[in-house]
Amino acid sequence: MTDRIVLAYSGGLDTSVAIGWIAEATGAEVVAVAVDVGQGGESLETVRQRALDCGAVEAYVADARDEFAEAYCMPTLKANGLYMDAYPLVSAISRPIISKHLVAAAQQFGATTVAHGCTGKGNDQVRFEVSIQTLGPELKCIAPVRDLALTREKAIEYAEKHNLPIETTKKNPFSIDQNVWGRAVETGFLEDIWNGPTKDVYDYTEDPAFPPAPDVVNITFDAGVPVALDGETLTPLQIIEQLNRRAGAQGIGRIDIVEDRLVGIKSREIYEAPGAMALMAAHRELENITLEREQARFKKTVDQRWTELVYDGQWFSPLKKNLDAFIDETQKYVSGEIRLEMHGGRATVQGRKSETSLYDFNLATYDEGDSFDQASAPGFIDIYGLSSRTASQREERLHGKPDLSGHGIGK
Repeated sequence: MTDRIVLAYSGGLDTSVAIGWIAEATGAEVVAVAVDVGQGGESLETVRQRALDCGAVEAYVADARDEFAEAYCMPTLKANGLYMDAYPLVSAISRPIISKHLVAAAQQFGATTVAHGCTGKGNDQVRFEVSIQTLGPELKCIAPVRDLALTREKAIEYAEKHNLPIETTKKNPFSIDQNVWGRAVETGFLEDIWNGPTKDVYDYTEDPAFPPAPDVVNITFDAGVPVALDGETLTPLQIIEQLNRRAGAQGIGRIDIVEDRLVGIKSREIYEAPGAMALMAAHRELENITLEREQARFKKTVDQRWTELVYDGQWFSPLKKNLDAFIDETQKYVSGEIRLEMHGGRATVQGRKSETSLYDFNLATYDEGDSFDQASAPGFIDIYGLSSRTASQREERLHGKPDLSGHGIGK
């Protein structure tokens, strides 16, 4: 029986050429797998037919938009997933769901190998291969661009020689990856980090310097997950899509960062994530009023480690699953409503409301109705400062009175 290789298929030039290229280089039949995670563009049926026309023996297509929003974007939101406090894991969270469907297709069609279109310099090769090897340990992985030296020039030459039904003349200067959670742009003139992004870099967002009138949205959460906009119950996918439009119109979610890649390279990336960044602003504020102080402090450490694991391709790792359990437990009371004003590139919280809030008006107020017992404060301060005071007394006993000049005193 002829070996079969499952190929992660986008419908573009490189993966279309890779179908025949892999077949010729390996002698295996190629099964093309396309996964829709909200990237837009052509219909799945168009992509499927192109794969068959380019020589695939089977074409597996999956509409995974709802699955992606619910099982990948929502955990990222609950973890406030921002790599280097900026990157909202746009590509990092799409690779594990694509890998899941690649492994499912390999098992369905009897393939022994999975192929992807990554280079040897990026993070995605790691994300794909670690995920695939975790979910299907029996599967091998190959990367035509990395392993078989498939350059763009060779791809164009191959497509024209074999009359493949794919555009070969138009060359976008950028490398773009997008899905419903956001859009990532790199390469071209952006590789010179002194160059500012030009207008044609952006697609999900309008120029925040020329915004329309402010847009105020009420976002309702249940256990850390958004469930309604302005009182209308919606699915996670619908909420992200609506906020992509509304926040995008205000220029929210533009990010320009030089980030530390897993492979050790610093890379300049431009991201657009209007819906994701608006939701993060709302979610973080709701956590501020519903999480206990020590719980909230520790969760920041967990959130950072969770984000690093996902960025580094460890979505299916044991530690990430353990951190998921902790994060889910913290979200039990993260329910309520946030009023968010979106305008001119900023998402600003204007109001908060939650029946599970830890904010107590009578404890917080300085006016009538104040229930805080201020007589407790001196004793609290005395005990709270005891360890520092004891240490200071030791210093004075051993070395005399401390020199305060280095602390900005006495100048």
